[in-house]
Amino acid sequence: MKLKVIVAAAVVAMSSSAVFAADVAAGKAKAAVCAGCHGPDGISFVPNYPNLAGQKAAYTEKQLKAFKDKTRVDPVMNGQAAALNDADIKNLAAFYESLGKK
Repeated sequence: MKLKVIVAAAVVAMSSSAVFAADVAAGKAKAAVCAGCHGPDGISFVPNYPNLAGQKAAYTEKQLKAFKDKTRVDPVMNGQAAALNDADIKNLAAFYESLGKK
């Protein structure tokens, strides 16, 4: 009985992670707008703007969600994040994390 419950839980966990898997290519396409400030390869040309290349996806997701819900305030980023849905945020975060993996 316990084994059936464990197997069922594992199947649910694997299927839900597959549904929410990030798409790096979609993130790269969406990042074209970000390149003006954060650079085309996630390395900013401007000291005031952070480098995003190699940043952990979970951190980038958290920051984008905070900009979107305005718990983190920046006029430019609040506007940019407002146009993103959850999949966009996840994809962007995966793309920027992938830039640190060479």
